[in-house]
Amino acid sequence: MTAAPGYAPRRTLPLRVEIVRQFKRRRTLVMFGLLLALPWILVIAFQFGPQSNNGGQSLRISDLATQSGLNFAAFALSVSANFLLVVAVAMFCGDTVSSEANWSSLRYLLAAPIPRDRLLRQKLIVALGYSAAAVICLPVMALVAGTLAFGWNDIQVPVTGEVIPAVDVLPRFGIVIGYALVSQLVVAALAFLVSTMTDSPLGAVGGAVGLWIVSTILQAVEALGSLREFLPTYWNNAWTDALTPEMDWGGMVKGASVSITYAAILVAIAFRRFRRKDVVS
Repeated sequence: MTAAPGYAPRRTLPLRVEIVRQFKRRRTLVMFGLLLALPWILVIAFQFGPQSNNGGQSLRISDLATQSGLNFAAFALSVSANFLLVVAVAMFCGDTVSSEANWSSLRYLLAAPIPRDRLLRQKLIVALGYSAAAVICLPVMALVAGTLAFGWNDIQVPVTGEVIPAVDVLPRFGIVIGYALVSQLVVAALAFLVSTMTDSPLGAVGGAVGLWIVSTILQAVEALGSLREFLPTYWNNAWTDALTPEMDWGGMVKGASVSITYAAILVAIAFRRFRRKDVVS
C-alpha cells in the first residue's frame, strides 16, 4: 500500500499543536495559577503569623524563611517538592495518552496515521516541557516574592547557622532548580507509563502519586538499611547540599543517577508496551 500524496510521518502532530492544545486546557491554567500564587500565600502567612522572638537563631528552615529572599525560596521549594510539584508533574505526564483514550480520540490519532512512537514522543516532550516549567516557576516566583517581602540578604544555612553571601548562593540556586527537575523525572516517567496502561487520566495521576507516597513511607523504614538509597524518594532533598558553605555533590550525583536510571527504564517500558497495545478507544 502506498502512502497518500504529501504524507510524511515526521510532519504529523507538530509540537506547536500539542503545546497549544495542552496550554488551553483548564487544568494547565489552574495548576500554574496555583504554583505562581503559592509563594505569595506563604508571604502573607509569614507576615500575619506570630513573629519569631529568637533573633534568627533558630536553625530550622521554616524559621529562617524570613531572613532573606533566598532563604524564603529554599523554604518554598522544601515544602512543595515532596507533594505539590509531584502532583503537578504527575498531572502533566499522566494525562498524555490516557486523556486521548478517555476522549475516544486515541484511535483516530493513530488512524491519521500518526506513528505510535512519534505520538508518544511528541506528547512526552510537551509533557516534560510543562513539567519543567512547573518545577522552575515555583522557586523563581518564591525568590521574587521573598526578595520583595524580606529583602535581598545573605542566606543563613539551616542546621549550622552559617551565613553565605547572596551573590555566591545565586548560581547555586540554579543547581538546586536543576536537581529538582532531575529528581522529578521518576514521577514523570511513572505517570507516563501508567498513562499508556489506562484510559483514566485520574488513575494515571493517582497511580504515580500513590507509588511516590509508598516510596516515601518505605524510606522511613530504617530496617531496610542501605537498600533505601535505591528508592527514588531517598535523595529527593539532596539539593540542600548545594546551599552549604562547602557544596557537596555526592548526594546529588547519586540521586540524579537513581532518578535518570528509573526514568529511562520506565519510559522504555512505556514505548515497548504501547507499540503492542490493541487500541480500542
